[in-house]
Amino acid sequence: MHKGRVLVIEDNIDNMDLVRFLLEQVGYEVLEARDGRTGLELAYQKRPDIILLDMSIPEVDGWKVAHQLKNDPQSKSICIIALTAHILPGDRKKALEAGCDGFISKPLDIPNFTGQVDTYLEEFRKIS
Repeated sequence: MHKGRVLVIEDNIDNMDLVRFLLEQVGYEVLEARDGRTGLELAYQKRPDIILLDMSIPEVDGWKVAHQLKNDPQSKSICIIALTAHILPGDRKKALEAGCDGFISKPLDIPNFTGQVDTYLEEFRKIS
């Protein structure tokens, strides 16, 4: 069963491997980018259903990636979830203001992670 296409933009290899493993186990197709520039290219080329976006990535940071994608008519319909260790009180607000549609903090809550992704994608599909 194919649940959808997920683009994971994450520069930490261990985090990428864990996220890919968890998502593939429940039926997602996973695309990977290790930096913001590559992430933007893949977002435009592959049109994922959802993007899991680390905010502290090289080349173009996650804040700018989210802002660019949400301000472009070609990509504004992609669900973007901040996947980040930035968990200070203002960080969630900052991520949402940048264009993210949701927020998942690291370290991941492994037993609930794929459920969180499912819920964000289902809710986003209802409103778009």
